[in-house]
Amino acid sequence: MTFKEQSENKKYCESLTRYQRRKTNTVKIGDLYLGGDYPIRIQSMTTTDTMDTKATVEQSIRMIEAGCELVRITAPSIKEAGNLENIKKELRLKGYQTPLVADIHFTPNAAEVAARIVEKVRINPGNFADKKKFENIEYTDAAYNGELERIRERFLPLIKICKEYGTAMRIGTNHGSLSDRILSRYGDTPAGMVESALEFLRICRDENYHNLVLSMKSSNPQVMVEAYRLLVNKMDSEQMFYPLHLGVTEAGEGDDGRIKSALGIGCLLEDGIGDTIRVSLTEDPEFEIPVAKKLTERYSGRVNHQPVRSVFPESFQQFSPFEYQKRVSRVCHNLGGKNVPRVIADFSQPGTITEWEMKQIGHVYDAKLDKWHMTDLGADFIFTGSKTVSFMLPNGLKAICNYETWKAIENKDNYYPLIKNNELSSIASIPSEIVFVLLNCEDMNPETIRQLNDTKNAVLIIETNNEHRLSQLRQIFWDLKEAECTLPVIIKTTYATTDGETMMLHSSTDCGSLLIDGYGDGLWINAAQIQPSVINSTAFGILQASRTRISKTEYISCPSCGRTLFNLQETTAKIRQVTDHLKGVKIGIMGCIVNGPGEMADADFGYVGTGPGKITLYKGKEVVKRNISSETAVDELINLIKEYGMWIEK
Repeated sequence: MTFKEQSENKKYCESLTRYQRRKTNTVKIGDLYLGGDYPIRIQSMTTTDTMDTKATVEQSIRMIEAGCELVRITAPSIKEAGNLENIKKELRLKGYQTPLVADIHFTPNAAEVAARIVEKVRINPGNFADKKKFENIEYTDAAYNGELERIRERFLPLIKICKEYGTAMRIGTNHGSLSDRILSRYGDTPAGMVESALEFLRICRDENYHNLVLSMKSSNPQVMVEAYRLLVNKMDSEQMFYPLHLGVTEAGEGDDGRIKSALGIGCLLEDGIGDTIRVSLTEDPEFEIPVAKKLTERYSGRVNHQPVRSVFPESFQQFSPFEYQKRVSRVCHNLGGKNVPRVIADFSQPGTITEWEMKQIGHVYDAKLDKWHMTDLGADFIFTGSKTVSFMLPNGLKAICNYETWKAIENKDNYYPLIKNNELSSIASIPSEIVFVLLNCEDMNPETIRQLNDTKNAVLIIETNNEHRLSQLRQIFWDLKEAECTLPVIIKTTYATTDGETMMLHSSTDCGSLLIDGYGDGLWINAAQIQPSVINSTAFGILQASRTRISKTEYISCPSCGRTLFNLQETTAKIRQVTDHLKGVKIGIMGCIVNGPGEMADADFGYVGTGPGKITLYKGKEVVKRNISSETAVDELINLIKEYGMWIEK
């Protein structure tokens, strides 16, 4: 295989070094156009009972006025599908022309009703024509092809209706709801997700129906990103150019939900992939819209960014875009190698550093006992710039300061020097366990890389001023690989914003995208106008979402919809209150059986609504307790966690 063929086999976007939106077909959804050269569209989903026309219309209006361009509504049966007509009529009478999307699971007949009413239907190929029993089935090729023919017969009526009524369709694969047939042949993998969608897509193409959008959702951003990349790669090989809907499903609530969504969605937007997005938060849907806007607005003028040099033409062979592979780095103290990524907190601004500020980064001083306590979100290093700390640092925390300041410190036990480009000539003579080297990407060259690689106690910190930050930082990792340089690398990003949410979203995109590609041995997020506690929790949240450092409980909670059988926001808050100290435990909280157990495939324990006031508890994908009272379900969940030896007292 030639070098060019190797590169093309990994290709999933137009360029890794120059921002360019992926060219797609244009899809018409009512009066809205999606894909092609049209803007990235923003959408969300109602949480009301679809049979409650008034409540659904009122919530839809709140969403639309917040900036929602597509309103999705669940249609779990023919009854709800039929009521979409009343909802649409009321919205049109009130002057709202926003297209409506029917969300379908398990019920093809409901999809066929909805497709005659609304502008778009979403189907899940994992449950449109298959029932999930978690069975492993050995298929011969003939038997498998027979299953595909069965799916074709069940799917054709919907395609014909969509063609007749001009209705668009989203083929929306979810990682947690792959059919037994797909799981048996491809496993629980991005490849299985892609093939699940392509089977339906090929049927549409055979029928000359192309008003299509695709999605590859997962609660795990790493799986989600790999699946979308692989989908684009496979579609391009079959000359398919359909637009993509991006989303991290069951992202959760609050900061964690925002970080996880920004990491998955932003990573793909950076490479020009994505034509419409939905941020799935366990909050009222109108609160999802501003988050989505902040993610998409970043790319309105991105094409004019400063050029980023490529190591090789395209450079797709420089990393593994379809599977996680951590960059090999050598160990320097507690950095690199198999160590988890470290977090640096920046306290270089003017002013005295106090014990109170240490509390903001997870190090709490108990004055009565004269002892320090470190939380699970305790930063590993602080950068003090030209200052020193007036008190003894807590165990587990070290300070980094400017080289000239470090030289003047008498007791250097808790301090490491930081040098810059103009001080590199001194690096070999610095007697420190670690020498941190802060370089802008523009300062990097083969000679500098060789010098750093020869310095065994060096740790590189890279930053860039390029608007297309991700590509320039990623390009440095390619340079290091080409030079066979294995020194640990810390990613430094600086943000001038005064808005904590914007900083959170942008840093999650910039840093998280590199981490899920296996790059980075640490994070240094600098935002002078943002509280250190917000920056610190964001850094640990990014590491958690990228699965590179687990420091807290993870909640996989669906964003609610008309199928939900209990108050998701209240229940999630209640469960979080009693379990948020269970480091590394993953808990799925699902409003109905559609979103569980399949959608929480990545969770250790599941809490799923199965009827009014009834909850079913899962261990992994297995039912443990069925239809218990919602009044005692949280206590039962705690008992279940204890039973499996994963409970600790606060």
